[in-house]
Amino acid sequence: METKNIMIVGVGGQGTLLASKMLGQLFLMKGFDVKVSEVHGMSQRGGSVVTYVRYGDDVASPLIEKGEADYIVSFELLEAARWLPFLKKGGKLVTNTQQMNPMPVITGAAQYPENLVEKMRAQGADVDAMDCLDVAEKAGSAKAVNIVLMGRLSRYFDFSAEDWLQALEAVVPEKFLEMNREAFRMGRAE
Repeated sequence: METKNIMIVGVGGQGTLLASKMLGQLFLMKGFDVKVSEVHGMSQRGGSVVTYVRYGDDVASPLIEKGEADYIVSFELLEAARWLPFLKKGGKLVTNTQQMNPMPVITGAAQYPENLVEKMRAQGADVDAMDCLDVAEKAGSAKAVNIVLMGRLSRYFDFSAEDWLQALEAVVPEKFLEMNREAFRMGRAE
């Protein structure tokens, strides 16, 4: 199988690393060679965080170059726009519509760009955008945005919901499992 590439992008503290672990676990369970590379910005200060997940028969490197990502999963709209050049032609962008103001916006030095989903679509991107924060809160916790996004992403793979839930169970502590299962189901069904 040809190597497939997934980028997970967001802001520090949103759960991007747990999402990448879940994906890595899923692909390992399905018998693929998997490479996961965590690239941190100022993750503990709300900075940009990027994780690369690559899987296939034989994956040589964990890095994804511009124009190579089959999927970009974005936890925040501006991060989706920032990393869009990495999406390959025919790739899919799955994004949360939540907006988190970066420091230049907070200080008044810049404005948060408007109509980002429409702008990305105008550039030819296949965008699946939804308010994952709202769904996560309905599932029981605003912290479950990452798992809502995994549920949404799962719609584009041939693996069963049970496969995804098994991977979830391998990376999420028992006391948070039921809420995260619900977040996954809601993200997949929304």
